[in-house]
Amino acid sequence: MQIDAKLAAFINKTAELEALFKKALASEITKEILQLDEKRDSAINVIYYFLLSYTYHYDADKKQKAQLLLENMALYGSGIARLNYQAETATLNNMLRDWELKTDLADAITAFNLSSWVNELKNANSLFNEKYISRTQEYGDANPETIKTKREETNTTYYALRDRIDALHLLAEAPPSPYDTVINQLNALTDQYNILLVNRQNVSTDETDGTLPISAT
Repeated sequence: MQIDAKLAAFINKTAELEALFKKALASEITKEILQLDEKRDSAINVIYYFLLSYTYHYDADKKQKAQLLLENMALYGSGIARLNYQAETATLNNMLRDWELKTDLADAITAFNLSSWVNELKNANSLFNEKYISRTQEYGDANPETIKTKREETNTTYYALRDRIDALHLLAEAPPSPYDTVINQLNALTDQYNILLVNRQNVSTDETDGTLPISAT
Protein backbone atom coordinates (compact mmCIF):
# COMPACT_ATOMS: atom_id res chain seq x y z
CA MET A 1 0.00 0.00 0.00
CA GLN A 2 3.08 2.24 -0.33
CA ILE A 3 3.14 2.99 3.38
CA ASP A 4 5.91 0.61 4.51
CA ALA A 5 8.40 3.28 5.61
CA LYS A 6 5.82 5.32 7.54
CA LEU A 7 4.38 2.19 9.15
CA ALA A 8 7.83 0.93 10.14
CA ALA A 9 8.66 4.28 11.80
CA PHE A 10 5.39 4.19 13.74
CA ILE A 11 5.93 0.58 14.86
CA ASN A 12 9.46 1.40 16.04
CA LYS A 13 8.30 4.37 18.11
CA THR A 14 5.42 2.45 19.69
CA ALA A 15 7.90 -0.30 20.63
CA GLU A 16 10.17 2.28 22.30
CA LEU A 17 7.21 3.79 24.16
CA GLU A 18 6.06 0.36 25.32
CA ALA A 19 9.56 -0.38 26.61
CA LEU A 20 9.47 2.79 28.74
CA PHE A 21 6.09 1.82 30.19
CA LYS A 22 7.35 -1.66 31.01
CA LYS A 23 10.40 -0.19 32.73
CA ALA A 24 8.16 2.02 34.88
CA LEU A 25 5.89 -0.90 35.77
CA ALA A 26 8.91 -3.01 36.74
CA SER A 27 9.78 -0.57 39.54
CA GLU A 28 9.45 -2.00 43.04
CA ILE A 29 7.77 1.24 44.03
CA THR A 30 5.08 0.58 41.43
CA LYS A 31 4.07 -2.57 43.30
CA GLU A 32 3.76 -0.57 46.51
CA ILE A 33 1.74 2.08 44.70
CA LEU A 34 -0.70 -0.52 43.41
CA GLN A 35 -1.11 -2.00 46.90
CA LEU A 36 -1.66 1.40 48.51
CA ASP A 37 -4.12 2.42 45.82
CA GLU A 38 -6.11 -0.76 46.46
CA LYS A 39 -5.95 -0.06 50.20
CA ARG A 40 -7.33 3.47 49.93
CA ASP A 41 -9.96 2.36 47.40
CA SER A 42 -11.16 -0.30 49.83
CA ALA A 43 -11.33 2.22 52.68
CA ILE A 44 -13.36 4.81 50.77
CA ASN A 45 -15.71 2.12 49.46
CA VAL A 46 -16.25 0.70 52.96
CA ILE A 47 -17.08 4.17 54.30
CA TYR A 48 -19.41 4.90 51.40
CA TYR A 49 -21.42 1.69 51.65
CA PHE A 50 -21.54 1.91 55.43
CA LEU A 51 -23.08 5.38 55.20
CA LEU A 52 -25.38 4.32 52.40
CA SER A 53 -26.83 1.57 54.58
CA TYR A 54 -27.55 4.10 57.33
CA THR A 55 -29.65 6.23 54.99
CA TYR A 56 -32.29 3.50 55.48
CA HIS A 57 -32.00 3.51 59.28
CA TYR A 58 -35.12 3.95 61.38
CA ASP A 59 -33.29 6.40 63.66
CA ALA A 60 -33.80 9.84 62.11
CA ASP A 61 -30.62 11.27 63.63
CA LYS A 62 -28.42 8.49 62.27
CA LYS A 63 -30.12 8.77 58.89
CA GLN A 64 -29.53 12.52 58.81
CA LYS A 65 -25.84 12.19 59.73
CA ALA A 66 -25.28 9.54 57.06
CA GLN A 67 -26.95 11.73 54.44
CA LEU A 68 -24.83 14.68 55.55
CA LEU A 69 -21.57 12.80 54.97
CA LEU A 70 -22.76 11.32 51.69
CA GLU A 71 -23.75 14.77 50.45
CA ASN A 72 -20.25 15.95 51.24
CA MET A 73 -18.77 13.00 49.34
CA ALA A 74 -21.05 13.78 46.39
CA LEU A 75 -19.47 17.23 46.13
CA TYR A 76 -16.32 15.48 44.94
CA GLY A 77 -18.08 13.39 42.31
CA SER A 78 -19.14 9.77 42.09
CA GLY A 79 -16.69 6.90 41.83
CA ILE A 80 -13.78 8.47 43.73
CA ALA A 81 -11.98 5.10 43.72
CA ARG A 82 -12.06 5.11 39.89
CA LEU A 83 -10.33 8.47 39.49
CA ASN A 84 -6.80 8.63 38.10
CA TYR A 85 -4.00 8.46 40.68
CA GLN A 86 -3.33 12.16 41.13
CA ALA A 87 -6.98 13.20 40.96
CA GLU A 88 -7.94 10.63 43.60
CA THR A 89 -5.13 11.78 45.90
CA ALA A 90 -6.21 15.43 45.70
CA THR A 91 -9.90 14.57 46.02
CA LEU A 92 -9.37 12.46 49.13
CA ASN A 93 -7.16 15.12 50.72
CA ASN A 94 -9.84 17.77 50.22
CA MET A 95 -12.63 15.53 51.48
CA LEU A 96 -10.67 14.42 54.53
CA ARG A 97 -9.94 18.06 55.31
CA ASP A 98 -13.69 18.72 55.30
CA TRP A 99 -14.25 15.83 57.70
CA GLU A 100 -11.63 17.21 60.08
CA LEU A 101 -12.45 20.94 59.97
CA LYS A 102 -16.23 21.06 59.56
CA THR A 103 -17.80 20.44 62.95
CA ASP A 104 -21.00 18.77 61.74
CA LEU A 105 -19.05 16.33 59.56
CA ALA A 106 -16.50 15.59 62.28
CA ASP A 107 -19.34 14.93 64.74
CA ALA A 108 -20.97 12.54 62.29
CA ILE A 109 -17.71 10.61 61.85
CA THR A 110 -17.43 10.29 65.64
CA ALA A 111 -21.07 9.27 66.02
CA PHE A 112 -20.60 6.38 63.60
CA ASN A 113 -17.24 5.33 65.13
CA LEU A 114 -15.67 5.73 61.71
CA SER A 115 -12.44 7.30 62.95
CA SER A 116 -10.41 4.12 62.45
CA TRP A 117 -11.53 3.83 58.82
CA VAL A 118 -10.94 7.53 58.23
CA ASN A 119 -7.40 7.15 59.62
CA GLU A 120 -6.89 4.09 57.42
CA LEU A 121 -7.95 6.12 54.40
CA LYS A 122 -5.83 9.13 55.37
CA ASN A 123 -2.69 7.07 56.01
CA ALA A 124 -3.05 5.04 52.81
CA ASN A 125 -3.60 8.18 50.76
CA SER A 126 -0.62 9.95 52.34
CA LEU A 127 1.69 6.98 51.80
CA PHE A 128 0.43 6.59 48.26
CA ASN A 129 1.32 10.20 47.47
CA GLU A 130 4.82 9.78 48.96
CA LYS A 131 5.47 6.63 46.91
CA TYR A 132 4.06 8.21 43.76
CA ILE A 133 6.38 11.19 44.08
CA SER A 134 9.34 8.89 44.82
CA ARG A 135 8.63 6.82 41.73
CA THR A 136 8.32 9.95 39.60
CA GLN A 137 11.72 11.12 40.81
CA GLU A 138 13.24 7.67 40.36
CA TYR A 139 11.82 7.34 36.90
CA GLY A 140 12.90 10.82 35.89
CA ASP A 141 16.45 10.21 37.12
CA ALA A 142 16.66 6.88 35.32
CA ASN A 143 15.11 8.08 32.05
CA PRO A 144 16.23 11.39 30.61
CA GLU A 145 13.94 10.56 27.68
CA THR A 146 10.60 10.67 29.40
CA ILE A 147 7.39 8.92 28.43
CA LYS A 148 5.85 12.27 27.53
CA THR A 149 8.64 13.05 25.07
CA LYS A 150 8.51 9.57 23.58
CA ARG A 151 4.72 9.83 23.24
CA GLU A 152 5.11 13.07 21.29
CA GLU A 153 7.58 11.36 18.96
CA THR A 154 5.19 8.44 18.53
CA ASN A 155 2.33 10.82 17.76
CA THR A 156 4.44 12.45 15.05
CA THR A 157 5.02 9.11 13.31
CA TYR A 158 1.32 8.28 13.65
CA TYR A 159 0.29 11.54 12.01
CA ALA A 160 2.81 10.96 9.21
CA LEU A 161 1.33 7.50 8.59
CA ARG A 162 -2.21 8.87 8.74
CA ASP A 163 -1.44 11.69 6.31
CA ARG A 164 0.26 9.32 3.85
CA ILE A 165 -2.78 7.02 3.79
CA ASP A 166 -5.10 10.00 3.45
CA ALA A 167 -3.08 11.46 0.57
CA LEU A 168 -2.92 8.17 -1.32
CA HIS A 169 -6.64 7.72 -0.82
CA LEU A 170 -7.41 11.17 -2.25
CA LEU A 171 -5.09 10.56 -5.24
CA ALA A 172 -6.71 7.26 -6.15
CA GLU A 173 -7.98 7.72 -9.74
CA ALA A 174 -10.32 4.76 -10.13
CA PRO A 175 -13.01 4.29 -7.52
CA PRO A 176 -13.41 2.52 -5.26
CA SER A 177 -10.19 3.57 -3.55
CA PRO A 178 -8.03 0.62 -2.45
CA TYR A 179 -7.65 2.44 0.87
CA ASP A 180 -11.36 2.50 1.75
CA THR A 181 -11.24 -0.69 3.82
CA VAL A 182 -8.15 0.16 5.87
CA ILE A 183 -9.41 3.71 6.52
CA ASN A 184 -12.78 2.45 7.74
CA GLN A 185 -11.12 -0.13 9.98
CA LEU A 186 -8.66 2.39 11.44
CA ASN A 187 -11.45 4.89 12.09
CA ALA A 188 -13.47 2.20 13.87
CA LEU A 189 -10.49 1.35 16.09
CA THR A 190 -9.71 4.96 16.96
CA ASP A 191 -13.39 5.67 17.70
CA GLN A 192 -13.42 2.75 20.14
CA TYR A 193 -10.20 3.96 21.75
CA ASN A 194 -11.43 7.53 22.16
CA ILE A 195 -14.68 6.29 23.73
CA LEU A 196 -12.55 4.28 26.16
CA LEU A 197 -10.61 7.42 27.09
CA VAL A 198 -13.81 9.36 27.70
CA ASN A 199 -15.15 6.60 29.95
CA ARG A 200 -11.94 6.21 31.91
CA GLN A 201 -11.74 8.51 34.90
CA ASN A 202 -8.16 7.34 35.66
CA VAL A 203 -6.44 9.33 32.98
CA SER A 204 -5.28 12.91 33.33
CA THR A 205 -4.97 15.28 30.38
CA ASP A 206 -1.20 15.61 30.74
CA GLU A 207 -0.71 11.85 30.75
CA THR A 208 -2.79 10.73 27.75
CA ASP A 209 -3.35 12.11 24.26
CA GLY A 210 -6.35 10.99 22.23
CA THR A 211 -5.76 9.36 18.84
CA LEU A 212 -7.05 11.29 15.86
CA PRO A 213 -8.79 9.30 13.12
CA ILE A 214 -7.92 9.10 9.45
CA SER A 215 -9.66 12.14 7.96
CA ALA A 216 -10.84 10.76 4.63
CA THR A 217 -13.81 8.40 4.95
